[in-house]
Amino acid sequence: MHITVSEDAKHLGRAAGRKAAALVRMALQERNAATIILATGTSQFETLYQLIHEPQIDWDKVTMFHLDEYLNIPPTHQASFRKYLNERLIGPTGITTAHLLDGEQDPEIVCQTIGHQIASAPIDVAFVGIGENGHLAFNDPPADFDTREPYIVVSLDEACRRQQVGEGWFDTIDDVPSRAISMSVRQILEARHILCIVPDLRKAEAVRASVEGPVTPSVPASILQTHAHVDLFLDRAAASLLTHVPALRPSSSILRLS
Repeated sequence: MHITVSEDAKHLGRAAGRKAAALVRMALQERNAATIILATGTSQFETLYQLIHEPQIDWDKVTMFHLDEYLNIPPTHQASFRKYLNERLIGPTGITTAHLLDGEQDPEIVCQTIGHQIASAPIDVAFVGIGENGHLAFNDPPADFDTREPYIVVSLDEACRRQQVGEGWFDTIDDVPSRAISMSVRQILEARHILCIVPDLRKAEAVRASVEGPVTPSVPASILQTHAHVDLFLDRAAASLLTHVPALRPSSSILRLS
């Protein structure tokens, strides 16, 4: 796992966005196509902003898959991840091949349909975050590390739902849906490269458990320790509880853990 610690969320996003762009360009050069998996949420704002402003990416040759989505949330709702991606990636880049999850349809059919599509697609880069409860996508603890289904219907725990309120997507916890469609843990691990973007002090304990603790379904993001090509981008606050990160210089510090 390669860890980059930046001063703040803005610098973190610049670093992650540049790395993402380099990986997309590499895939385009190698096979004239690239496939990416995109996460949403406040943690991804700066990274996506940097990515869409990176040069030399032919977005007509990029295919995007959606990481997760609430059930029964229309695309006009401020918390809709379809709305998020349309506004922050699809619209600005003009990308034409985007497989979005429609949580208003029969979720089992949606899982089967997009699951079939992603099963035949080599994934070059997956963007993920880590939840305050250690979740990966919407795989809350204890996560299913065994299923081979690409997409599954999951129940959201209270900690996950409170995080959505804390980030301002919903007014109260009662407004947060209790179920969602999520890419499975095993499907995320199918990606050639995984970029994990995690700013903010409220994620520090989850980061510590995911990086330095055991691999366990109780901390779903800990499974990233088993992947050969993970780049973890943190700001100072999110990295503050890691014991193996040296004192940071005024700019940034990079540490490789194995």
